[in-house]
Amino acid sequence: MSGMGGGGKNYLENVTVLVVDGNSFMRKVIRGILYSFGCSKIREAEDGAAALKQMMGTLPDLILTEYRMTPVDGVEFTRMLRAPNDSPNPFIPIIMLSAYSERVHVMAARDAGINEFVAKPFSARALMLRIVEAIERPRPYIRAKTYFGPDRRRRTVDGMDGSGRRKEDRYDERTGDGLSQDDIDSIVAGDIISPHK
Repeated sequence: MSGMGGGGKNYLENVTVLVVDGNSFMRKVIRGILYSFGCSKIREAEDGAAALKQMMGTLPDLILTEYRMTPVDGVEFTRMLRAPNDSPNPFIPIIMLSAYSERVHVMAARDAGINEFVAKPFSARALMLRIVEAIERPRPYIRAKTYFGPDRRRRTVDGMDGSGRRKEDRYDERTGDGLSQDDIDSIVAGDIISPHK
């Protein structure tokens, strides 16, 4: 993933992305967004099992996965990838894309080891902000008894908000009955937000 710098038209030019989603139309939409950022190395899978098979050959640099799929959903797929002894690469950045943006689903994805979560429907900008976050500001990986994955705590530093993002990069968009994208970012980062939002 070398040669990347802050976004732009050719930001993903040298990046191989695996898009895992049971909906062929959504895969096409995501592919179009990735093309707009210069990504031409895009592979697709209908669920986590098919994605794992694909990964036996060549590993992607980044994975974008849906939450709800059968027979292997995005959370189970993430857990399999984060299993240090069985995974082809437990450090691959994983971004969950899903309309299931309620707190329980976001926390399940976070606890499985995703790097970022983007609520559907989403804009190209919202997706790109999380891709940049996963690539340029990755959190260190930690190992605990029941967890391996990105550290869920982000440091607060000058120019950053509590989630570790620059304040000007925040993107708050309500996602139907689910949480706002800012609330999702806070959960993924390990921040505490009001349970009544």
